[in-house]
Amino acid sequence: MKANYIENRDEWQNGFEFSVPVQVRFSETDMFGHVNNTVPITYFEFARIEYMKSLGLMQNWLADGDGLIPVVADMQVDYVQQVFFDEMLSVYVKAAKVGNSSVDIHYWVTNEAGETCFTGRGIMVQISKETGKGHPWTEEQKQLFTAKQLISTKK
Repeated sequence: MKANYIENRDEWQNGFEFSVPVQVRFSETDMFGHVNNTVPITYFEFARIEYMKSLGLMQNWLADGDGLIPVVADMQVDYVQQVFFDEMLSVYVKAAKVGNSSVDIHYWVTNEAGETCFTGRGIMVQISKETGKGHPWTEEQKQLFTAKQLISTKK
């Protein structure tokens, strides 16, 4: 199965520069012993927040009086292979496309053998707490998403 957001798998994978490790907990598995189908979204959330912190964006959103918050507008998970209790995963994150007030975030999850377990994507929108409507990214924020400077991988 080919995910519709991946045109060239090699190019797509080579575009990831940020990842976080995740160890599969027993509570994340189902009665068949593999990771429940809802869990990859929590892995994506964890990695996305760490990515946003590394860009310096989470600190701004959490600051008192900022008035802006990130909201996930949609989420897609593509399941490639089963994952089991106690496996070590790497969850990769990147900004694939930056809009006026939104960003298309892509995810790639691999196991210790480097095999793809899940891929995914989702739109995150920066909104005003006051109006509930999209609030444009600043030029600085857009540059943070598109710059390849970072991006230290958290171990």
